[in-house]
Formats: sequence, structure tokens, C-alpha cells
Amino acid sequence: MIVLFRTFTMKFQRKHFLILLCVIVLLICGRISGLLKWDRNLHYMPSSGASPKEDKVIPTPSSISVLRGKNSLCDCKNQTDLHQFLPSDQLDDIINSRAKEYKEHQLRMKTNTDILIAPANSPLQYPIRGFIVAPLQKSLIPGLALYTQKREVYKVSLSVEKGVLSVDDDVNEEQVNGQGQSKLTISSSSLKQVNDLLNKVTYTSTIYHIRTSDLVYFRFEDSEAIFPVTIRRPTVPVLYSGNDINSQVTITTKTFLRYNKLKVLIKSIRKVYPKIKIIIADDNPNPENVSGDNIEQYIMPPAQGWFAGRNLAVSQVTTKYFLWVDDDFEFLDETRIERFVEIMEANPELDVVGGAVSGEQYYFSLEYIEDDEGGCLRRFQGKHHKPLPGYDGCFFVDVVVNFFLARTDAVRRVGFDPFLKRVGHTDHHMT
Repeated sequence: MIVLFRTFTMKFQRKHFLILLCVIVLLICGRISGLLKWDRNLHYMPSSGASPKEDKVIPTPSSISVLRGKNSLCDCKNQTDLHQFLPSDQLDDIINSRAKEYKEHQLRMKTNTDILIAPANSPLQYPIRGFIVAPLQKSLIPGLALYTQKREVYKVSLSVEKGVLSVDDDVNEEQVNGQGQSKLTISSSSLKQVNDLLNKVTYTSTIYHIRTSDLVYFRFEDSEAIFPVTIRRPTVPVLYSGNDINSQVTITTKTFLRYNKLKVLIKSIRKVYPKIKIIIADDNPNPENVSGDNIEQYIMPPAQGWFAGRNLAVSQVTTKYFLWVDDDFEFLDETRIERFVEIMEANPELDVVGGAVSGEQYYFSLEYIEDDEGGCLRRFQGKHHKPLPGYDGCFFVDVVVNFFLARTDAVRRVGFDPFLKRVGHTDHHMT
């Protein structure tokens, strides 16, 4: 996970640990135009006075529902076109927004990995990276070709272990042997015909596994090439809509024994963001009602701890991002969440953007060395990795303070271990 840390003027009271998503890298940005104050005497108090949503209900048909662009290749039978449920004057904007979101999703999830074809340094050309298939579904193998000098007969073979191979065309049995089997042989007196047939070779896995791989052995005379097939079930991307801060970000926090500080936090938020949603996880032993517009308070069993509360709060977020703050923080008039969002939107590979509290940049990097008997984890206070290109004062780090903007879907994939009630900052970053 990649996190960006930006500097906000805010008071940082306790040494709380920031919990990140599957931490690979964090970013720290040294300069932030927003300001946030952390008051040690403030308590974060949840509110149950959230007004119900007025969502538009779209019927869920038993057939396939499709929202397509004008140039979409999707052609599903018995489909319900979702265009009919959308305002016609907003349709183009919605489709363009979805296309942008989907490209960002591909970048983040690496689902658009380019297929890399090995040039024929040997007589064989084949894909060396990026050939991904769905389990049990036939897929054309890209880039297969034979380059060699003239022969009387050209003969190539392909074999796999977890699937079957075929030539997706009507073929002469004398030219193609092993249709629908794990070993396929193609032979012809014409090199052009061999390559034409290689362009139609398909692979179908014969085992059902949502994430595995296979190897294809591609042979010609004394030459052999081996290339991987990634077998992975496609996932439906989660795409978000909305261009204003209220539809993009939810503010989340957890409170315990500090309702007075929570009230100060909420009041400070409403001065800057009067309509943004606030979600509160509350594990107080004697919960009090917290009321207010667009505030949701979720009561937990007493003293469940930070991570359990974070899991609960994040589980209720419906926006693309959430901003985590502790219940004794206080927003200043200059606090601007938009700065975080701008960086995240421009860098879809980032997962978290962290900020400073009371002008202090709390961050460090981690180094983990594993051996046969376990491993060694080292922490370097105030040390960062490399700067984020194009952003002065922003750096990759591994841990930031409890004031951060995160991608909702990325955090949910990792979550927080509820076993860690009081400490777990570093543990979460190493997940």
C-alpha cells in the first residue's frame, strides 16, 4: 500500500499508531496547506442523529444489467440496459466518469498489465508476461509465432499441465494433432500456415482455482520456450462517483471516555465542512447519544479497542475515501481535505496520504529481514524512502500519524486486527 503524508497544523496528543492498509510503501508530504489542531483536552463523541439516505432504487433484474459506453464491446444476452435509469442529460458525464474510475482501478490493481512478447531470438516467439485467463474459460494465446529458415516440414508442439490446448478453427487433422488435450502438435510444409495456426491456439484451464498458474512448453526441434499462464478469476471493480468533497470523503473516528472532546471535534469539522458525513465508532461503557446532521454513531460493546472500532467505522463508509482522525483532534479554519484528494486522484497507485499534527511530522520507515529462524524488524524514526516525483516535500514512508486520508477499498482488503486494542501501528503497516 502506498500512503502520502501531508503536513497539517494540528495538535497531536497521544502517541497513537497509524493503521494502514497492506503496507508496501507510505508517502509523506512535508507541506500541506490545510491545518488541523489536536487538543489533548478534546474528546471525540459519536452522533446517532444521521438522517436516512434518500437513495434512488434501481430494480435488480434476474438478467444481466449493463451500463455501457457508446464504443463498448460488451454484448450480453438477456441484458437490462441501465441507461434507462439514469438522467439523459447526465449520461455522458456518468459514462466518462466511470471510464476514468475504471482506468484508475486497473492501475491500482494491476489488471491492465501489458502482454510482453519475447522476440524471436530463438526461432520461437511467445508471451513472457501478462497472459491472464479466467478459470475454465477458453482464451487465445497471444503472440505465438515461429521464425526459422526453410524446412521441408515445420513442426511445433505445445504442452501444459493444468489445462488443454486447441486451435480455434476448422483444421486438418494431419496438420493439428491433440485438439482439446494437454499436448498440441502443429505441422505443415508452409511456415505461413504454421504461424496462421499458432495465431489461433487457445488455452483452457481444466481446474477451478481463483488464483493459480500454469506453464506452457513451446518446442521446435532443439529449441524450447517456457512461459507462464496466470489463471485468475476476474473481480468486479468498485467504481465511485462524485466530484465534490462531500461525495468523495467520509470523516471517521472512534471515541472512548472523551465525549467533551468529540463535541469539539465535530464543531470544528462543521465550521469547515458543514455537510460532510461523520462516522463514529463508540465503545464507551455508558454511551451517550450524539446528534447532528449527517452524523452516524455506532455503539459497540465496551472497551473493544482502536482496531475493532476502526473496522466498524470503515465498514460503514460508502465514499471513495475516508479521513481518519482521533476524537481529540480539532480542525482549523485552514484545514483542507481537498489537498489530500488532489494527490490521491493524481496518483491512483497511492493508498494513504498522511498529514502532520500540530506541525509535527510523525513518521518512520521499516526494514524487515527474514531468515530461517524468524526475522528482524528495524524501525527508523524520521527516515523516509524516496520522494514522490512531481510533489515537493512528499516522500515514501512506512508509518504516519493518526491523521490520514485512505482509499476505502484498499483499507477494507487489509482491515485492522481487533486483537490489538491499544497498540498496533507498526503491526498494521507490516501487514
